[in-house]
Amino acid sequence: MSSERMSVRYRIRCPSGAVEARAQALAIEQSIEMPPEAVRDARVRSEVVGQVQSIEPVRDAPGSFDVVLALAAETTGDEPGQLMNMLFGNCSLQPDVELIDLQLPPSMLAALPGPRFGIEGWRAASNAHGARRPLSCTALKPQGLAPEALAALAYEFARAGIDVIKDDHGIADQAAAPFAQRVPRVQAAIERANREKAQADGTLAGHRSVYAPSLSGGPRRLAAQLALLRDEGVAAALACPMILGVPVFVEQVRAEAGVPLLAHPALAGQARIAAPLLLGRLFRLFGADATIFPNWGGRFSYPRDDCLAIAAAARAPLGLHAPALPVPAGGMSVERVGEMLDDYGPDTMLLIGGNLLAAGDAMPARAAAFAARVARAFEACRH
Repeated sequence: MSSERMSVRYRIRCPSGAVEARAQALAIEQSIEMPPEAVRDARVRSEVVGQVQSIEPVRDAPGSFDVVLALAAETTGDEPGQLMNMLFGNCSLQPDVELIDLQLPPSMLAALPGPRFGIEGWRAASNAHGARRPLSCTALKPQGLAPEALAALAYEFARAGIDVIKDDHGIADQAAAPFAQRVPRVQAAIERANREKAQADGTLAGHRSVYAPSLSGGPRRLAAQLALLRDEGVAAALACPMILGVPVFVEQVRAEAGVPLLAHPALAGQARIAAPLLLGRLFRLFGADATIFPNWGGRFSYPRDDCLAIAAAARAPLGLHAPALPVPAGGMSVERVGEMLDDYGPDTMLLIGGNLLAAGDAMPARAAAFAARVARAFEACRH
């Protein structure tokens, strides 16, 4: 057994006179879930029962307190789903509690898989390895298009020079474009565009666009989809950790995909977990090589400071784990490319979807302008 503990910060709302009792109740709820006085085992009392480390009032938020608990590392069983359970299982049902931050001991950090490819893996997939430049990304949409229509759209995006072309996360295995029909057609269209770029002169010579299909379903369906990715030579994948489930994302998708993974935040907002922790650090620890989040100023968004904190968490030193690419998204426009690069720097993937499609017949030109603006940033960021 290990006496190591993780340090977990929560924000609770309660009267100041009740905060010590509320913090102690939270420590019990997230550890043994029973009256401490009923625990007879001395080791459990000393090493497993949660401990309150600190209580601090939150500035400018009367009635809110940051409570730091020391929770036993052994209770997670070195399993990511159980880690989420011990961090926020029962107390996620208590509306006065938010999960804010987490510090793991080195042994726990080492036990989590982290990104297999990281930022440099994305650059290598797009034939941009060796150059510290941002990447461009767009989405195939809307739902309801046939595989041929999605493939034609993907071809135009690839010819325009966009680095990563992903399925919209709502495109899964629907009758309109079944996974087994859609993926080979889209991949073939992108490869055709890549061959044409390789044979052409100019700035796109040698550029490689990458397709990231949306993975969905349970273990059996996922196994078939992952096998198809390998058979078709697909070089990336999109997945929603909170929809698939953290254990499935880690133990099947991350373990078997063999390509860089783009994590989508769908359903992540249903839990009161701070976005920098969930989207920036936890998704990265679970194996995401890039993490999408709704950027400030979009059609729905986090505050700017939270967005910058997500990006910082995705790239900050974290044991031996590689950094992940932050992917600001959610109603972004080509006109904001310079601003976003100023905010996030070169180790970033910019995702613009609907703003390109809204150009209608001028979409290829607008997509090319987007890709070119991101690519031009290479000269400013290469050092």
